[in-house]
This record gives sequence, structure tokens and C-alpha cells, in this order.
Amino acid sequence: MNIEQEYRTEHDSLGEVKVPEWALYGAQTQRAVENFPMSGLTMPRAFIKALGIIKGCAAEINGRLGRLESKLAQAIVFVAGEVAEGVYDKHFPVDVFQSGSGTSTNMNINEVIAHLATEQLRRPVHANDHVNCGQSSNDVIPTAIHVSAMMEVNKRLLPALTALRDSIQIRAEELADVIKTGRTHLMDAMPVTLGQELSGWATQIDHGIQRIESVLPRLSQLAQGGTAVGTGINTHPHFARQFAEELSKHIELKFEVADNYFAALSAQDTAVELSGQLRTVAVSLMKISNDLRWMNSGPLSGLAEIALPPLQPGSSIMPGKVNPVIPEAVAMACAQVIGNDVTITIGGQSGNFQLNVMLPVIVYNLLQSLELISNSATVLAQKAIAGFSVNRDRLAEQLERNPVLVTALNDIIGYEKGAIIAKQAVMEGRPVREIAAIITGLSPQDLARLLDPANLIRPR
Repeated sequence: MNIEQEYRTEHDSLGEVKVPEWALYGAQTQRAVENFPMSGLTMPRAFIKALGIIKGCAAEINGRLGRLESKLAQAIVFVAGEVAEGVYDKHFPVDVFQSGSGTSTNMNINEVIAHLATEQLRRPVHANDHVNCGQSSNDVIPTAIHVSAMMEVNKRLLPALTALRDSIQIRAEELADVIKTGRTHLMDAMPVTLGQELSGWATQIDHGIQRIESVLPRLSQLAQGGTAVGTGINTHPHFARQFAEELSKHIELKFEVADNYFAALSAQDTAVELSGQLRTVAVSLMKISNDLRWMNSGPLSGLAEIALPPLQPGSSIMPGKVNPVIPEAVAMACAQVIGNDVTITIGGQSGNFQLNVMLPVIVYNLLQSLELISNSATVLAQKAIAGFSVNRDRLAEQLERNPVLVTALNDIIGYEKGAIIAKQAVMEGRPVREIAAIITGLSPQDLARLLDPANLIRPR
């Protein structure tokens, strides 16, 4: 086959471009492919879905307002719906690291929809004049950031975090009567119950849910209608409100027009805010994961308080070794989210006058963070929290020999004498109760009552 036959010639305002014959996109997308061979990373599926929905809703409203002829509008609506469902994902090759406005990605979807609508109607559909009618990359891309994040938060993240919180609460209730040695500085401290310890985890996740939910009123505000610089040039005066209503109906989430287009186009403060809350949740998940790793450590020379479900062999050389792979994987995912937040923060600072110019890298990292936290919460709940077993004998043995139990005698014998008892108990390897009986003269009955861990887990 002649190499020339594998390409077709397209044109844009800069001239002619050779585009692969199979490609549904046009000249501007091809220029972007050639201009930005940066990473091989393309825009996330959730973002392309949001763009498809936006283009469909925009065409629907432009048809109603008389900006587009009815059959043309409906052809765009139909094709945009297929794009949103992922039918044509291979035709979105533009690298994440591209024009800071995301213009290449906006034109990519405009060209794909125009190509398919042209085939459907058997007459020309223009990527700019028709598919992009009343829009600009400068309001479409910020809108798609909010829409894609809103869908991911509501349909994936919040359900996953809620399920994790509930899983932890169930285990906390099951283990409410299991007393263990508390630890501060990784050193033995006063006793707590496993239920109390897990209740702290559950509250961390619950607070994370509340933090995420607090961002939603601002995330629901859309830049669409601001067009090029926030003045709304070239769009119908009723477009923005009707678009927000149509989008809300389509996605079944509440959206509204931004209270200020100039902020919506030039800043990404809400994306930065959401990323910051995701970072906080990542910190919580990492804390929980590390607690699980320590509690599971052993089985002989570690704490060995619990046993996580054995999911895979832990070593290529040491037979029988099983590692805490889920907490480790979650901790790594959380480290990535924390790093993503730095990138998003830097991106948020790049709002120069009327436009932020790091939009693609902001949305790439934000959606990756949403995905990582959602998936981490799910696997942690299902493959670690729900299935770990408790080594009750080990907990009882550790608790019996915990020298810090002597703290319960402070009000009776004083701190200094208590320290003597604790040090001697450690040195001789004997329970605190035995040494205290010798030094304090308290009766065995009084010591049994005063040093009973069950009486020490709640303030008297």
C-alpha cells in the first residue's frame, strides 16, 4: 500500500495537516499529537466522559435557543453520548502535558463529534461553529474539571469512604470487649480496647467524608457560559442557566452557574481545595494502614496482635512468609495522592489574569487522586478490615506484663514509687502486680481491683 493512501489531508487556520485515515479527529488534534510527545499519558476516562456530556448538553440547549438547527443539534447530542460512554476512546490521543488551557483536548472532542455527526447527517458539521457553538476551551475545560470531579466524588469516592467507615465501625463493635496494651511513641502505655482504637479510625474516615462534602457546593458551580475571558462573548444570554439545568438532569447531580465567571476561568481554587481534602483523607488512610502493619507484625518477634488475611506469598526466597500487602499498597497510593496535591497546588497558582494555564495537569492529578482514594478505601475495607483476626491470648499476655499499668496507682503511692515498681518489673520480667505487692504493702485484693485493665479503659 502506498504510504500516502494511509493519510488524508485536513486543514485548520494554520494550513493543511496529514491525519491518519482511520482517525476520527482532525487537524488540530493531529498538531497536538505532533507538538506534545511528552509523556504518553492521555486525559482520564472520567474527564472524556464529562466532556462528552458537556458537549451533548450544550448542543441540546443551543438547539432549543435556536443557535443550532434541530437535526444538527440532535446529531451532536447522539454522538456526544457515545463519546461519553467510551465508544471512541482511542481517538483521544492528546498528551496531558499540552496547551495549559486544554484547548487541544477541547478541539479533539469537537473534531471527533463533528466527524461522526457529518457521517450521520451526510452534510458538513463544523467542529468550531457547531460542536463548540457558544463555548470556549476556557470555560469548557474548567467546567469539565468540576463535572468529572463531582461525578467521581458522588458516585465513587463518598460511597467507598462510607463503606470503609461502616466496616471499621462494625469491627469496633465486635471487638469492644477486647483489651490491649495502648502505645504512645511505639512504647507500652495504658490499656485501651480494640474497639476504642478502631473507633478512632472510623472517626478519621467520618471526618474525611465531612471534609469532602464541604467542598461540593463550590464544586457544583460551573464556568460554562463565561466563554473566552468571563464576559460570555458569543453565547446566548440564557445558555448558562439552561445548560446547568440540563446537566443536572442528565447526571442527576445539582449544578449551577458560577457566581463569578472571572474567578471560575482564572482560578482553580476549588480543585485545590478538593485536592487538599483528599490529601487529608490520604493521611488518615496511611495512619490506619501503618497501624494495621504494626499490629500484624510477627508472627513471632513482632506485636502479633492481629493477623491480616493471607492474600499472597510474601517472599520469593523465604517459604511461608506472608506480608501485609493491602496496607502497603494503600500507603503507596496515599503517598501518590499527597504528591499529586503538590502538583495541583502549583497548578492552582498558575492563573494568569483571565485564565489558569495548568488545567490539564490539574485535572489529571485530581482525578487520579479521586480514583486512588476510592479504590484504596474499598480494598482496605474488604481485604483488611473485614477479615483480620485477633490474637486474644497474645494481647492478654502483653497486657499482663505491661509495666505502665502502675500508672493506676499514682494517686495512692505517687509517681516516684510507681516508677520504681515499673523499672523493677521490667528488670525482673515479672508482672507489676507482684512487685507492687512487695513495695506498697497493698493487699492482693486491692491490687487486683486497682490494676484490673477492665477498670482502666475508661476514666473513673
